[in-house]
Amino acid sequence: MPSLQKSSAPQDRSQTVIPTHRDKVAAAGSELIGGPYGRRAAADTGQLTPVRVIALVALGMYALGMVQKLPCYNWAWFRGTTSQYTHACYSDIPHLFVGRGFADGLVPYFDRLAGDIPFLEYPVLTGLFMEVAAWLTPGGGDMTQREQWYWLVNAGLLMVCAAVLAVCVARTHRLRPWDGLLVALAPSVALTATINWDILAVALTAAAVLMWSRSRPLAFGILLGLATAAKFYPILLLCPLLLLCWRAGKWRAYGTAVLGACGAWLVVNLPVMLLAPEGWKQFYLFSRDRNVDFGSIWLLVSQRTGDVITPGRANLYALLLMAAAVAGLAFLAFTAPRRPRFVQLAFLVVAAFVLTNKVYSPQYVLWLVPLAALARPRWRDFLVWQACEVVYFVGVWMYLAFTTSGNKQGLPVDGYQFAIVLHLLGTLYLCAMVVRDILTPEKDPVRQDGADDPSGGVLDGAEDVVVAGRAAHPARHAAPAVTEGQRVRWGTTDDPWSAPE
Repeated sequence: MPSLQKSSAPQDRSQTVIPTHRDKVAAAGSELIGGPYGRRAAADTGQLTPVRVIALVALGMYALGMVQKLPCYNWAWFRGTTSQYTHACYSDIPHLFVGRGFADGLVPYFDRLAGDIPFLEYPVLTGLFMEVAAWLTPGGGDMTQREQWYWLVNAGLLMVCAAVLAVCVARTHRLRPWDGLLVALAPSVALTATINWDILAVALTAAAVLMWSRSRPLAFGILLGLATAAKFYPILLLCPLLLLCWRAGKWRAYGTAVLGACGAWLVVNLPVMLLAPEGWKQFYLFSRDRNVDFGSIWLLVSQRTGDVITPGRANLYALLLMAAAVAGLAFLAFTAPRRPRFVQLAFLVVAAFVLTNKVYSPQYVLWLVPLAALARPRWRDFLVWQACEVVYFVGVWMYLAFTTSGNKQGLPVDGYQFAIVLHLLGTLYLCAMVVRDILTPEKDPVRQDGADDPSGGVLDGAEDVVVAGRAAHPARHAAPAVTEGQRVRWGTTDDPWSAPE
């Protein structure tokens, strides 16, 4: 009897899925540029392939994001604090050029800084990126001009990351390249890409997911290790991958990925860890000791109740909630009627981390955008979530304007709390849509086209070896989740650890 993991309606691999043919919102929005994709467009594409179009759109949106920062670039970064908030164009980049010693030629992690933070509080690969940008920054002119140049150099380098991100998402699902437009046109990407250096880790993570979709676990692991050397969150992807490889019995691929990730992370971190241990551990100490900060649910609770939540308590609460979230993911992974797609669980675990973290900086939305585009490629749901994030983006800057202007302009506390709630609800809404797709795979927009798991690599179309609940006991007259000879039931004398690879 065939496995339910196998596609019941094999895809015609000569046909690319066109969103304007499947998505009402995409079809309606396409009227602005000439209407849905038709036979004339199909017959005369020229050199504008979907991936090239998406890359150009991503670069165009990124450029618009740079223009949005123009008031700050011209004067607001350098003439007081309130104006950069009222214009919603704040960026860490020019401020840290001076504040973290790059303007003075200090070597990150090795040279001690003046002030409360003794060393650079960023992971090693991000610190290297910042240092390379400092090397490329012209040395002439006054400090204001140097800060402007430093932001421009970083913006140029980060633009490359934005293009890589869009291309990787477009190529991950072979027959759904146009889903990359969700990333290319995401307003949150344009607004937040040059606030900080997060898009470096996001691009590396997207490249890692692309490699996994091509059944290259070693390349996936190396890229994921590099991404983790730039930001902590990418390592979370190994958790859902463990669950899915466990269900499918793909231990060799998973082990290769883990070894690649550990090796790449050590290659980047080990020299600094050995030569400048105090500077190297600053990122981890800063993350542990950081107070409850903007955008987090803990700040909302603290403000509403008047109870000061210490970093230790926030760390404990976040750890417990993440443990509960991982337990929920494990339940989904083993009991879903079909094995969840890799990017679905990846999105959920990163979303859980974002929702429970001590801080939600505006640029953290970048972590979720590519995973959301791959996990739930529907314009309506994506735009609902993006609208909530844009409201939060404006809200946090207006709240900072309120607090730094002596309560004279900006958004008061109640308004900012509403923006936090909207951000939380928008993310939870998208999570709910992804969970619904997992529990009812016939509603999954990717699987409606006959695919199993285009981002799954070795998991795509693989049969299950460990299942539980509904997956172990499919409904009568329905195809089972696994073949009879390979099913392993929890709570029986069968040994799940002996499942074949």
